Amino acid sequence: MATAGSIRELTEKIRHRAVELGFQKVGFADALYSQRDEARLLEWLALGYHATMGWMFNRKNERGDIKEYFPEARSVVAVGMNYFHGEASGEMKISNYAWGDDYHDVLKERLRELLNFVQEQSPGVRGLTSVDSSPVMEKSWAQRAGLGWIGKHTNLISRDFGSWLFLGELILDCELEFDAPFEEDLCGSCTACIDACPTGAIADEYLLDANRCISYLTIEHRGDLPFEFEDQLHGWIYGCDICQEVCPWNEKFAVTSKEEAFAPRKEIFERSGESWRYLSEDDYQKQFKGSAVKRTKYKGLRRNIAANL
Repeated sequence: MATAGSIRELTEKIRHRAVELGFQKVGFADALYSQRDEARLLEWLALGYHATMGWMFNRKNERGDIKEYFPEARSVVAVGMNYFHGEASGEMKISNYAWGDDYHDVLKERLRELLNFVQEQSPGVRGLTSVDSSPVMEKSWAQRAGLGWIGKHTNLISRDFGSWLFLGELILDCELEFDAPFEEDLCGSCTACIDACPTGAIADEYLLDANRCISYLTIEHRGDLPFEFEDQLHGWIYGCDICQEVCPWNEKFAVTSKEEAFAPRKEIFERSGESWRYLSEDDYQKQFKGSAVKRTKYKGLRRNIAANL
């Protein structure tokens, strides 16, 4: 049976190794069910604010209770990696997070290394790695692990990096020493993100309607854009950073990422607005190889470009 001392030692070893692997934020949470978090998820789904993202509804039980996803879960290691490289500009804009390599690949590889490290330190431990494609409420777990708070735009905000963080989780079947959850709401009376959203996607404080979100429309939505949003992309052809760019915490605490994998690909920035009109499928495949932009597919990107012309 593990002692308090050995649990504390393993926890600190994991924290240290996570930082070595390039994670700027690391926290530990007890893998307990939260009725509040599940209720918030179910309310959001009942409102239809997940739009056509059926997988959010189909795996709601696992999202709402981590033990439905991994029954042996006892601890959640929540991590954050800074990706900020500046604000998008120009006639055709791509969200900051997609300027470099696909974050899913980068974070999953590092989390697998972290899991291997844990298993070297404590043979027999089992775990799962998660980066937002898994049915895990990553922002809730990050808040419960003390990384930051969920802002009015529904992104996680940290004191030291703002909201420019990729999140991931390592779910383990062993006990660790847990951090205190981040209980403060440091948004205060600020409504900058709500006021700045051009499509009214932030339906209420802490409540996002994906149906109206430029990021959803340019990435996850398939087929023609809804009529009312055909001319409402405001220059964005993949994702949208408006609600993050106006956040005072980002204006004050944004730090340029040192992660080379997220460095901007020059092909994106050297391409003029007019030349996007002539983007061929071959160009698309070459330019966005290993990029998150592949999520929208060539047809979707062409649709977004056309809507902005």
